[in-house]
Amino acid sequence: MVLEKINCPDDVKKLSYDEMRALSSEIRELIINKVNTIGGHMGPNLGIVEATIALHYVFNSPEDKIIFDVSHQCYPHKILTGRKEGFTPNNYLKYTGYTAPEESEHDIFKIGHTSTSVSLATGVAKARDLKGGKYNVIALIGDGSLTGGEALEGLNNAATLNSNIIILVNDNDMSIAENHGSIYDNLKKLRETDGKYENNFFTALGYDYYFVKDGNNVEELIETLNKVKDTDHPVVVHMYTQKGLGLAPAVEDKEAYHWSLPGVLDQTDNTPQEVETWDTITKEYHMKKIKEDPSYIVVNAATPGVFGFDKEYRQKLGSQYTDVGIAEEHAVAYSSALANQGAKPVFHVMSSFVQRTYDQLSQDLCLNNSPITMLVYWGGISSADCTHLCTFDIPLISNIPNMVYMSPTTKEEYLAMLDWATEQTGHPVAIRVPAINLVSTGIKDTTDYSILNKYKMVERGSKVAIIGLGNFFYKGKEVKQSLKSRLGIDATLINPVYMTGIDKEMLEDLKKDHNLVITLEDGTLDGGFGEKITRFYGNSDMKVLNFGAKKDFPDRVPLNELYEKYHLTTDLIVEDIAKTLGLLEIV
Repeated sequence: MVLEKINCPDDVKKLSYDEMRALSSEIRELIINKVNTIGGHMGPNLGIVEATIALHYVFNSPEDKIIFDVSHQCYPHKILTGRKEGFTPNNYLKYTGYTAPEESEHDIFKIGHTSTSVSLATGVAKARDLKGGKYNVIALIGDGSLTGGEALEGLNNAATLNSNIIILVNDNDMSIAENHGSIYDNLKKLRETDGKYENNFFTALGYDYYFVKDGNNVEELIETLNKVKDTDHPVVVHMYTQKGLGLAPAVEDKEAYHWSLPGVLDQTDNTPQEVETWDTITKEYHMKKIKEDPSYIVVNAATPGVFGFDKEYRQKLGSQYTDVGIAEEHAVAYSSALANQGAKPVFHVMSSFVQRTYDQLSQDLCLNNSPITMLVYWGGISSADCTHLCTFDIPLISNIPNMVYMSPTTKEEYLAMLDWATEQTGHPVAIRVPAINLVSTGIKDTTDYSILNKYKMVERGSKVAIIGLGNFFYKGKEVKQSLKSRLGIDATLINPVYMTGIDKEMLEDLKKDHNLVITLEDGTLDGGFGEKITRFYGNSDMKVLNFGAKKDFPDRVPLNELYEKYHLTTDLIVEDIAKTLGLLEIV
């Protein structure tokens, strides 16, 4: 095996072209086996193998700086930079799926979100110039990232550097799903004309431009990269690669294999299971609404798979569906304008990605009080990579004026909230789609959600009040039961519904026969929901305990460990309550 000889990038420089082609196959085998075992990004990494080999053959990492965009294309890079053991069965969890400087000097930044590499590379190049350095700076961008606003801002600024910066555009004719937008129309015309199309997006910005017709041909790549190495001006190398190369199903269905669950290649029956989930009831709701109302429109930013929107479903939505590409900022402003003009947009976003659009949420949306509906998915504490944590949406969204942020606990609550949110015209409304198994009462929810910040008193008790928000409402029920059995306390249980305000009347009433209020939230405590309750009781005798995540960036930490660390197990919560109440001994 050629890979046995590769322990660092210098070893790549000793290979013949035949050995590089063999190495490509060996790397692909490692990637396929690892992703099929633990899950991960399959298609993007399979498509970038030859380009990564060529980069390390031509350039001298870590002296030359290779900066990845999204970094879900970094598996081959990790294999070639001393981390191939992380692609062997007993070590699959040794390294993160993204670039990480603590792992290797060949990783410049810790990166997980999209469209950032050109901006970062521009800063690295400028710092080099200020200090009189002479090394190459290479930004790898692609797989749909060019639609992100920061990518365009970076390209605009990098073109004026007047010094070495090489932007490698990985054009695989895909984003996470299919591409959307005129930038990709331009790339398509460049591909069809072997880079000779006169209306070249990159040359219009001032770049020297090179086209590599076969971005999976290592010889062609090396030849072109050698031409641009040590350039004294900004250069774009546009290469056309095949996403998923080396795995037939990943080539055939590029969207499904962008990111794969463990065991995807072992499945013999791919017939979808007809199980009701938050995704299925959301999809059914949208389909019903678009048939009733031509102004109703579903919006997302390049991640339809997060919401269960497969190709067939997207086609059924027709013109009442917009995928804006990787561009959450545009998606929020676009949705705000739709609502401003009388349409009924429902914007879908993953919790981790809503961070990219804070200014638009504040200025374009909430300052204008546009009545959009925003559905936030996957919000909550998890064992994810530190680049994809979904714990910050509550502080981010719930503290913007005019915003109403709601957290349902059952199917019936969720549907009632959707009904209200999509028809009301007074506020922008966000709903945190539960990140728990579907719960259904079977009883229609008739709550009037236009009465803002009205909490639901689920069970009235005394002494201790438990306010369990959204996902953690059911943890609140467990705590209530444990308090009863271990301490003899019949606690009050409250479903607060709203994250953007407090029910002053209910909270004031608790002072009559309660000594302690606890809040449970599936997210970061700092700036979160619980602090609003603590602030309300600040000048009173009421004690308050807030339970949630601490302000940190956990990286692939098992959920049970995080719950122990944050005191989110039922036993630890009850023990904290007992200590606060001065009950030193508990059963």
